[in-house]
Amino acid sequence: MSKWKVTFVDDHGQTINEVFECEECPSHEQAAKLIKERFLPVAAKLDLNDLEGRTVDASVKNLKTQNSIQILGITPI
Repeated sequence: MSKWKVTFVDDHGQTINEVFECEECPSHEQAAKLIKERFLPVAAKLDLNDLEGRTVDASVKNLKTQNSIQILGITPI
């Protein structure tokens, strides 16, 4: 399992680096789901209502609009 560093800006404007283990490089959508699972476990279980299936990268959009978290980049470690 490879390790990937996901860099994102949190709701306080701080840049955070978190390490996740995945077989392949996660897409921004997958990274958004990983961030939600780790930092917002209750929100990760909620349904995205109209966004999922109708909007490209629904988790990325939801993470940014609802939680003010924006993914900056994903790099291998």
